[in-house]
Amino acid sequence: MLDPKFVLIGAAINLIGSSKYVIDTLRNKTKPNRVTWTLWALAPLIAFAAQIQQGVGLRALMTFMVGFGPLMVLTASFVNRKATWKLTTFDYACGALSLAGLGLWAVTRVGNVAIFFSIVADLLAAVPTLVKSFYEPESESALVFLNGSISAAITLLTIDNWNFATYGFPVYIFIICIVLFALIDLKIGKKILARRQARV
Repeated sequence: MLDPKFVLIGAAINLIGSSKYVIDTLRNKTKPNRVTWTLWALAPLIAFAAQIQQGVGLRALMTFMVGFGPLMVLTASFVNRKATWKLTTFDYACGALSLAGLGLWAVTRVGNVAIFFSIVADLLAAVPTLVKSFYEPESESALVFLNGSISAAITLLTIDNWNFATYGFPVYIFIICIVLFALIDLKIGKKILARRQARV
């Protein structure tokens, strides 16, 4: 088990990835999906508040950074209005379902339930970017997701009391970031589509 202070290193790594994405957005290299990034800011910050309520302590910093980074990206997308992804009905539907998940948290106001519904909301918010990363990986930046997975892994390695409040959000973030990194960096979707076309 790592010293809990290693979470600070994880937070710094996360901030580097988010900053790179912000710079790429300002330079028009990435096109963030505003539905995803809005809810990616909102859901983790709610989970962070729930973790603080549950006494998670310093390890909750990772969850805060997972919300703060998207807030920076969202802000950058309004600074450079050309660097946005065209939203579809599908995007809005995922956003509405994500908000419903957050609404369930508001009704229950129980710490672990809040964390669970924040994870559900975050995942639903991720779906448009997962689809975009499958079909158009060049519209994304992989570093933010690689660094997010590293930050989550560091946080998990500092846990001494394994309960849902401490591991739930970091495990989810580790998995979703690894999947997004693979889709973007390895261009998995493009390869699958190319194979399908080759068979036709």
